[in-house]
Amino acid sequence: MAVRIEKSAFHVPSLEELGEVLHDGLKTNFADVQVSVVDCPDLTQEPFSFAAAGLCGKPRIADVGGVPYLLPLPQTEKIYNLNTVAKEVELPAAFILGAGAASFKAVGVNAELMPNVLTKGGGKPEANHSYSAKINPVTGECILEKYGEKYKTCDFALLANLYISEGKPGKVVEVRSSRRTGQSNFVSCMREALERHYGDKPIGMGGTFVIQKGKAKIHVMGFDLRVEHTHCFSHHGEGGHYHYDTTPDTVEYLGYFLPAELLYRIDRPEKTHNIGRD
Repeated sequence: MAVRIEKSAFHVPSLEELGEVLHDGLKTNFADVQVSVVDCPDLTQEPFSFAAAGLCGKPRIADVGGVPYLLPLPQTEKIYNLNTVAKEVELPAAFILGAGAASFKAVGVNAELMPNVLTKGGGKPEANHSYSAKINPVTGECILEKYGEKYKTCDFALLANLYISEGKPGKVVEVRSSRRTGQSNFVSCMREALERHYGDKPIGMGGTFVIQKGKAKIHVMGFDLRVEHTHCFSHHGEGGHYHYDTTPDTVEYLGYFLPAELLYRIDRPEKTHNIGRD
């Protein structure tokens, strides 16, 4: 069944301008901030181990489904596929990062999904490096799994917020922040800075970051934040939805970001609500 797709353009500032805006915003919330325009590191290497080398090449954002498909009751027929999404955003063989809900048909329970996929195209199959996180019903502990490797699917359920590009090397904005002094988390602080500076101009930004020191609060569920949505995974068996760091005095962030050119709203719910936005 065909889904409704709405397409719109973002305002795209220069990377230099974007860097200045992010720097000024982060300085209100972190003691130490460095922002610069650099060549994107090879993201196929540690600590990222992504499915593509870079964040560049026709960057766009897809907002798929939504919280109303999850709450008050999950609509189990809402299953999507990342290969299909790549076609719907007019970028086959795309590199997709983001946050969403894992397919309960694959996992068997509600689980967080950390998409990390180079979708199929050009005669090549997809490379699926995605992770998922669920709760052990007996112990209550997080179970982090290599979703693509274990379940061998690019399906996801209910909702996802995705950054999509050609996965090419290129220039990006590098952000280093440490010692949080304010109340906003790393992602919220950048979003709020963009909102203050650009006002009514629509801005979309995606990318990735590493918490080099410190700990963070995460949850395992699958909510939709609309204006921001960040999932994470670790190399020590934990993952889920990022809220904020819990060690403000010692935390260190390193991130790489790029402004998106286009927004694709896919299968937007006809009826919405404000449940589960945080």
